[in-house]
Amino acid sequence: MKKLFFTLSVFSSLIVNSQSINLVEFASGLTSPVEITNANDTRLFVVQQNGIIKIIQPGGTINGADFLNISSKVLYGGERGLLGLAFHPQYATNGYFFVYYNNATNGNITVARYSVNTTNPDIADPTSEKIILNIPKPFDNHNGGSIHFAPDGNLWIVTGDGGSGGDPNNNAQNINSLLGKMLRIDVNATGPYNIPPGNPFAGNLVTGADEIWAYGLRNAWKFSFDTNTGNAMIADVGQGAIEEINRIPVTQSGVNYGWRCYEGNNAYNTAGCASMSSMTFPVAVYNHSGGRCSITGGYVYRGSQYPALQGKYFFADYCSEQIGFMNPDNSIVWNSPSTGNNFSTFGQNSQKELFVAAVNSGKIFKITTGALATDETSNLNSVTIHPNPASEKVFVEGLSDMNSTADLISTDGKTVLEKAKIEYDGSVDIAGIPPGVYYLIIKSGELKSYSQKLIIK
Repeated sequence: MKKLFFTLSVFSSLIVNSQSINLVEFASGLTSPVEITNANDTRLFVVQQNGIIKIIQPGGTINGADFLNISSKVLYGGERGLLGLAFHPQYATNGYFFVYYNNATNGNITVARYSVNTTNPDIADPTSEKIILNIPKPFDNHNGGSIHFAPDGNLWIVTGDGGSGGDPNNNAQNINSLLGKMLRIDVNATGPYNIPPGNPFAGNLVTGADEIWAYGLRNAWKFSFDTNTGNAMIADVGQGAIEEINRIPVTQSGVNYGWRCYEGNNAYNTAGCASMSSMTFPVAVYNHSGGRCSITGGYVYRGSQYPALQGKYFFADYCSEQIGFMNPDNSIVWNSPSTGNNFSTFGQNSQKELFVAAVNSGKIFKITTGALATDETSNLNSVTIHPNPASEKVFVEGLSDMNSTADLISTDGKTVLEKAKIEYDGSVDIAGIPPGVYYLIIKSGELKSYSQKLIIK
């Protein structure tokens, strides 16, 4: 880890009265990073908009050799370029990964499959391309570009509405167009792809593209899955006034998110639109006050190092240089400006710890919190917590400080016990707390902080 770059002070009625979010510089020297992901190992893969994918090792060192360089195939500039990367769920055995880019010929949206080198896991085979989708688009902006494999094993792809302003071609509301959509396809096919069961328009001979899962998106700049809750989180960039965050169960198909008829919760151009009741509106919005202009979507924190961040959805605003998070109750908390970083993407490592990239500075930061992390506490070997799973009482052994207290935090970030007394026998009373997975945080003068997952049965 490199030195602390800056601290983002956040004030909110969270699990503590005052909480700081820190950005620790993890890597630098990248060119226009627009995606961060992992292949279920210790490496981070960073997509550069110029058509190159780089590998970052666990200590922050960037490999000299490119993992993939397809810059000759990519139209790079403005909002166009290499934008998305997703590793196949069976990548460890089949070596397949998928990319999303604007092709150099005419800027069409292209989704393609590549394979890793058979002898070197740090290099891909640039000759292995298999085109999965090729979608023409009328303008150079609003390219979408986020792709992920869902828990159902299918590839989800978000496309922009095709560009210009106000969606002049009505692509987002047109269910026969693949623009302004969330697409869902089965890439485990001998041909380009299959249509998985459950797609809302599949098999309809009259109307609706088979690939569509949801529609009515303007230019969703990053989506992610929260596997703890089974939700998809979609950040959609607004036209000129409202940025929005959408949350929907991954099992719910045929959702109409409302664009061009609505921008956020506000009517935009409702001519010829379906009824308002047929649309799904965002769970949170923000306006362009304070220099804000464009949302960058992220992830719900599900790592284990920073229990205080559990259940919070992290996102950023590109123009104001702020990182925000949405609490489980959908309230938004903003931090102070970052001084010089236009945040373009978030990502997770294989342990679900969060990272964020700045497209202008070429830097990657790890998101931490001012509270001690679970791997930053001292004398851990002297502390044991048992039984686990527990009911009624849990016992903490190895503490000499009789003034120690315990907090209990649920996986959605809610405090269910705060400063609970640890009795003389080391017990903490957990009677009456609903069964589930929690974080037990022990605070004392001698340890400062110690955290462990606890299952209450």
